[in-house]
Amino acid sequence: MRIGELAARAGTTTRTLRYYESRGLLPARRGGNGYRTYDESDLKLLRQIRTLQDFGFDLEETRPFVECLQAGHPEGDTCPASLDVYRRKLAELDELIGELQAVRAQIGVRLATAGGEVPLCELGGQEL
Repeated sequence: MRIGELAARAGTTTRTLRYYESRGLLPARRGGNGYRTYDESDLKLLRQIRTLQDFGFDLEETRPFVECLQAGHPEGDTCPASLDVYRRKLAELDELIGELQAVRAQIGVRLATAGGEVPLCELGGQEL
């Protein structure tokens, strides 16, 4: 398939595909006519990248998943490098959740001291 069809099927733009190609995430194959050509495996790569980006992964963090697929694995998250990225992302999310919980607690205290109601913690239903 050509670049326009791949972009449409992946729900992205041809400009994005060219950018992924320049970053080495999408193979740069050309047909005899000079046009870029793609197949179903390229669509799978793009879907993997887009899913991870929807989860908050930056583009470079998707590279191990893409490389895993390109190595012939049925899924991009079955390789050790991909699992390492998952672990790092979970640690990052845990840290952010901790920071948000601390901010929520501070705001709850300020609300309570300002004369408002003491908010219930939505995670456990307990007062702060």
